[in-house]
Amino acid sequence: MAEQQFEDMEAFLRVAKYTLVKFTDMNVEMKEEAMDICITAVEKYPNDAEKCTQMIKDQMDKKFGAPWHVVVGKGFSYEITYEVRNLLYIYVGGRTAVLLWKM
Repeated sequence: MAEQQFEDMEAFLRVAKYTLVKFTDMNVEMKEEAMDICITAVEKYPNDAEKCTQMIKDQMDKKFGAPWHVVVGKGFSYEITYEVRNLLYIYVGGRTAVLLWKM
């Protein structure tokens, strides 16, 4: 049984190399730019969530105006208030979630 679960996880991780958009209400242009920023940060700092979030926040603040908020991790729940059309929730690499919003 454990061997079967491992095979399923390996198959999942092969497919999960793509970014999964869990939810967004951003326009297409903003979403694409925000996803590029998030993917770059997660790939650059795969084991340092603090540096990853700082990089995302700094770039989003410069590009789209402050204040942006970011959560990066492998397990969290959230309840937030945000500006309409300024929310992005994605999974990068199958395991790392990025929640990005403006308030």
